[in-house]
Amino acid sequence: MNDMRIVERDVKTNEVKIAAKDVQVYYGTNHAIKDVSVDIEDKTVTAFIGPSGCGKSTFLRCINRMNDTIDVCRVEGDIRIDGDDIYDAKVDPVQLRAKVGMVFQKPNPFPKSIYDNVAYGPRIHGLAKNKADLDDIVEQSLRRGAIWNEVKDRLHAPGTGLSGGQQQRLCIARAVATEPEVLLMDEPCSALDPIATAQVEELIDELRKNYSVVIVTHSMQQAARVSQKTAFFHLGNLVEFGETGQIFTNPVDPRTESYITGRIG
Repeated sequence: MNDMRIVERDVKTNEVKIAAKDVQVYYGTNHAIKDVSVDIEDKTVTAFIGPSGCGKSTFLRCINRMNDTIDVCRVEGDIRIDGDDIYDAKVDPVQLRAKVGMVFQKPNPFPKSIYDNVAYGPRIHGLAKNKADLDDIVEQSLRRGAIWNEVKDRLHAPGTGLSGGQQQRLCIARAVATEPEVLLMDEPCSALDPIATAQVEELIDELRKNYSVVIVTHSMQQAARVSQKTAFFHLGNLVEFGETGQIFTNPVDPRTESYITGRIG
């Protein structure tokens, strides 16, 4: 644990972007998430940490209703973004997912050109009036994904031909192209080498200027480097939530301390 670096950053209080109250998730009879209540701030990186199978990815997927795609999954409780109930019957999950972007563990570019990977979302959501508009959205998104300079001369080459780290940054560019307000990242660096990981971590720090970023990570070092707030999950419970520096240096709950020091995992 001696390479743990807590990055003390400007921790200012931002507005609450995502408010979850008494959230329960069931897979059939298995009670996977129990009574989770948490306020996630805007323009902040919030890390979810905890052992495998503790519920952190399941909870992350509640925020853009990805669990809706699993037949046996049932979500109860209240989750609001900007005060709006995202599980209200009137909410279209497709529209919600334009507002809440998602980046997965394994880079998953579409089998299309780099340009079309990024243009896909804006096209289906009608965000561009014409080709010039779309060109502009694609360029801006690739710039936000910190990959424009590497791909600007081969926009019509397949996205699948990029390296793993480039593919993940392309997927981040694709996620931000629909102008989301929240960006969910499910272990976005676990398939990447250390250099690509450092590039994505730098990008995450940049992205928080515009988005509420929530990252699930199995790496406590990564959580310490990129996040301002950290939530520790264990056995489906949210055990502790607070400033990242405090969680790692002075946790309140003995279970958190046990996890951070490697006694449980």
